[in-house]
Amino acid sequence: MGKFCKCNGRLLCMCLLPFMMTGHLLVYILVTIFVTISYAPPKIPVHFIAPGSSSNSAKMASHPLNAFWNLRLIDSALWNSLQHGCDRLYNPILRGNASMAVQQTKIKLDPSSVGCVSNCIPEIGSHTVANELKAMSDQMRAFVSSMRCREYPYIINQPGLCYNNETLDTPLLLMAIKSQMGNFENRQAIRDTWGRSGHVSGEYNIRGGLVRTVFLLGKQDSNPKSNFHDLLQKESEKYGDILQWDFKDTFFNLTLKDVLFWRWFKQYCPKAIFVFKGDDDVFVRTDALVDFLNKQWEEHNLWQAYTNETDKGLDLFIGEVIYNAKPNRDPSTKYFIPGSFYQGVYPAYAGGGGVVYSGSLALRLKEISDKVSLFPIDDVYLGMCLSKLGVVPSHHPGFLTFDLPITQRGNPCAYKSVLLVHRRSPREMVALWNHLRNLRMRCFR
Repeated sequence: MGKFCKCNGRLLCMCLLPFMMTGHLLVYILVTIFVTISYAPPKIPVHFIAPGSSSNSAKMASHPLNAFWNLRLIDSALWNSLQHGCDRLYNPILRGNASMAVQQTKIKLDPSSVGCVSNCIPEIGSHTVANELKAMSDQMRAFVSSMRCREYPYIINQPGLCYNNETLDTPLLLMAIKSQMGNFENRQAIRDTWGRSGHVSGEYNIRGGLVRTVFLLGKQDSNPKSNFHDLLQKESEKYGDILQWDFKDTFFNLTLKDVLFWRWFKQYCPKAIFVFKGDDDVFVRTDALVDFLNKQWEEHNLWQAYTNETDKGLDLFIGEVIYNAKPNRDPSTKYFIPGSFYQGVYPAYAGGGGVVYSGSLALRLKEISDKVSLFPIDDVYLGMCLSKLGVVPSHHPGFLTFDLPITQRGNPCAYKSVLLVHRRSPREMVALWNHLRNLRMRCFR
């Protein structure tokens, strides 16, 4: 009898074993799913708080810190809510749930924005953020009320800038410089020095390239006694390098200059190999930059020939890169971003004084910008677009958007390894240009 029970016990164990193993597996799967859902990425230490000097990019990992599509709604800040809707709307997996994403991000904005059709958010809903808007500054409220607008007509256009005898040119470098209506002296100093349009020789006269220069402007409320509009028209007729759109030229609207320039670039100058985007108070050693870009283009062509990938563009983006910057919460600064508008750490971006990127990347930026909600700080917005593309900006020590040490600024030879320095007045640009040309043989051996 005991022996029979013992045998039945073994048989029972053998019968129950598959069920026990299945049960353990089911528990493991449930625990794994729960851990995945509740997982929060570790907090990233802040290496730099903008604005200020950049961190050492060599110590940072060369890959995006965040996922391409952000599927979770982080906090309730306005920009985060709008971008969350964009991310869900353009996620190919979740595209079927687009209506749900829109409902989650319905924002009631200023009625004046109703006529502006957004590329991201297809409709305005009933969720009110009136209290948050009241607490914002006048500058931020003005931006929010028009941040869905991306279509502005030209006041002055230059459709033939990159054409020669009705044939599309291939400039090595297109210089797109953000300026304002009244900055006549800045533009003229740039034309006379580092932004001269035409063939530019390299630093050692070995090789050069075709450079085209264009200035990006909005419109400003000028003094009735001033004749800025007439002067700008005459300037455009004389030099043919003014691009002006019909939007108010404010600090928070600098982002529009990037978005509208990319559209202009695609239509009128898509063959430019590289683009410089900068302010009209920087100084660029154009001959050294031309040498650098020729080398990058030659290496890219050699790589294409070796890999036989002739259809793949060059994703080059260089500048003074800032990592893990937090929004500035000081209301007294022009960089102030309230928590009700944006929450989180900025993606890696380059200081807005000046950056260089490839023409093929400019075309990709134009496309991806339609899927990124406008942000009031232009260099941060550019970093957001790069993050969506999975492109990491490369730090270059020659881009000094926060200037040289004060003890070195008067020494021309201190500029030996500099490609760009910020800031310089028109008079300082001309003086520095002459000093560097006269001292070339002594300083740049």
